[in-house]
Amino acid sequence: MITLENLQKSYGKLQVLNNISAQFNTNQVVSIIGPNGSGKTTMIKCLLGMVIPDSGRILVDGAPVIRQWEYRNKIGYMPQISRFPENMKVRQLFQMMRDIRKTTKPLDEELFGMYNIPAMYEKSLGSLSGGNKQKVSAALACLFDPEILVLDEPTAGLDPLSSEILKTKILKEKSKGKLILISSHIMSEIDEVADDIFCLVDGNFRFYQSIESIKDVTQETRLGKAIAKMMAV
Repeated sequence: MITLENLQKSYGKLQVLNNISAQFNTNQVVSIIGPNGSGKTTMIKCLLGMVIPDSGRILVDGAPVIRQWEYRNKIGYMPQISRFPENMKVRQLFQMMRDIRKTTKPLDEELFGMYNIPAMYEKSLGSLSGGNKQKVSAALACLFDPEILVLDEPTAGLDPLSSEILKTKILKEKSKGKLILISSHIMSEIDEVADDIFCLVDGNFRFYQSIESIKDVTQETRLGKAIAKMMAV
């Protein structure tokens, strides 16, 4: 579904992505991991068209996406930090997104209901707590029933119950055959929802393996310990 071919990106002398290639498929949950500054966010922004790589290609369903925009209709994105217009009400945000997308597909309002978004309707986005902003972001990411979900630190700021609701939703969307990319530092949560780990270090590809094979190779049952061993090799 998504193919990265030899992606390169630099900011001045700083090499952020160095010849990154990967294939991500339907019915797959991939966790993108790496230390701070490893290139995870830049790779995600390249996929979303927010950053243009210096060279290389990104293909979605076999079609190049650089300087295109239609493919974004297939993607639901939940950023790590939501920067909504502070004076806009929650109701207005959802109405604006519906007006922009103009989709005829049925909306997926499951998280909309489970997070009780209507109770926040008349609140300004700037007045919401960090956790409630995350709930709004998660509901928006899933609202248009996208084929691909890109979630950047999705449970950051969520209370335990809300985190469980989101993890259950991720697994449910995977069961529908979707591709889900998750950037996260929380190994225990990755272990619950992901199939595979894609690791970057200093802009370089380190490994791309299933969680099962990582645990098998390292002889560790805890994913955090297994990843630490993989990184030390």
